[in-house]
Amino acid sequence: MELQVTTLDGKSAGKVTLDDAVFGLEPRADLIQRMVRYQQLKKMAGTHAVKNRADVSMTGKKFGRQKGGGGARHGSRRSNIFRGGGRAFGPTPRSHAIDLPKKVRALALRHALSAKAQAGEIVILESAVATEAKTAVLRAAFGKLGFANALIIGGTELDENFSRAARNIPQIDVLPAQGINVYDILRREKLVLTKDALAALEGRFQ
Repeated sequence: MELQVTTLDGKSAGKVTLDDAVFGLEPRADLIQRMVRYQQLKKMAGTHAVKNRADVSMTGKKFGRQKGGGGARHGSRRSNIFRGGGRAFGPTPRSHAIDLPKKVRALALRHALSAKAQAGEIVILESAVATEAKTAVLRAAFGKLGFANALIIGGTELDENFSRAARNIPQIDVLPAQGINVYDILRREKLVLTKDALAALEGRFQ
C-alpha cells in the first residue's frame, strides 16, 4: 500500500510504501478484542477491600441468653447480619490481569494497524516537530490537516515543543513509537505516523 507523506503545513513530501506484513493483514476482531481486554484488565488497580469479621471492632460477648429469648442464638456483634458487623464475602485486593502470549499481543497490534489501513484512517506525517510550544499554532495546523480526533505517533524521542503544544488539544494523543498500543489506536479516528515511527514499527516486526 502506498500513501502520501504530508508536512504540518499541509504540503506534499513524497510517498511511502507500507509493509504488507504489518499493514496488509485481514483484520481479526477477536484478536483485537482480546488485546483490548488484556490492556483494560491490566490497568485496573485491584485495590478494593472491605472489613470482614476479623477487622471490625465490636464486642464478642454473648449478648443474649441461649434459650428462651424468643430470637436466634447469637454470640458476637461482629457477625455480618448486624449493623457495624463485618462484610461477608466482600472483595479483597487482587490483580485483575490476565495472561496473553507475547506473540498474540504482537499479532493483535499488527491487526489493529491493518484495520486502520483498510479503513483509510492512516496518515503519514513527515515529522512531528514544532518550532515553539504554542497550542494555538498547532491547533490551526491540525485543523487544516483534518486532525480533529487523532493519535499521533512520533519517533523514539518526542519533540518537547510538539508534545507540550498538543497536550491541551482535546481528543489528540501523542505517543512515542515504543508506546503504540491497540487500545489507543482504536479510541481515536485517525492514526498519524511520522516517518520515524513508520520505520520503527516496520523494523520492530521484521
